[in-house]
Amino acid sequence: MEEEKKIRRRGELPASERGAASPAPGPESAGADAQLSRAPEPSPAMGLLNFTREPVPEAVSADLQLLNQLSAQQFSTLVEVLFQFLGEPKEVERFLAHLSDFAAGNKISLSPLKSIVKSLLLVPSGALKRSLSAEEVRADLITLGLSEEKARYFEEQWKGNSPTLSRLAVGQTLMVNQLIDMEWKFGVTAGSSELGKAGSIFLQLKLVVKKGSQTEPVYLELTLPQFYSFLHEMERIKASLESLS
Repeated sequence: MEEEKKIRRRGELPASERGAASPAPGPESAGADAQLSRAPEPSPAMGLLNFTREPVPEAVSADLQLLNQLSAQQFSTLVEVLFQFLGEPKEVERFLAHLSDFAAGNKISLSPLKSIVKSLLLVPSGALKRSLSAEEVRADLITLGLSEEKARYFEEQWKGNSPTLSRLAVGQTLMVNQLIDMEWKFGVTAGSSELGKAGSIFLQLKLVVKKGSQTEPVYLELTLPQFYSFLHEMERIKASLESLS
């Protein structure tokens, strides 16, 4: 039976260098074992990141470099699982079950996979809080060590999912914080973007919410259909609150 492939972190020595004599791999196993067995290259000095202003542990960069060892198909499947969880953050058990299935199907150890996904989740979570563009998300992933190809794929998925995720994040914010003020203004896209093709109408939304004793602005960009959907949800929430009062 083929041995389970391990994701080995930077600095870990192979068995042959730890003093254990191990035979050279045969031609059948060499290609398969190489996929997730090489330690990532040392990362260059990390530049400034968009999704956070706090220092990021080196382990986060090491985790994202390990994603480069996945094939394009494996990475796309993992990203799909991640975005499904971001869209349904309460479905933790289902998310963990999907990760377990992914690990078993690709013969990857589950424990390090969870650590890698946890590190990857930091980027979209921070991007939602700061209303980052898809280009800024891609730049952060590359800075953290993800390959250009995989970062561009994540960027495309972010373009398709970020409007819905932003709306969800605002909804969660309003559930736990008092809405003080709301402003919006219309705009027209000058070029193709996550909001649509050139000439498409979009709406910039600014919410001022009260967090404790302080107020904080929350920014959001929506297409017109998304804005109307957002207003509908606001009216539904208002009606629910009025019925309880």
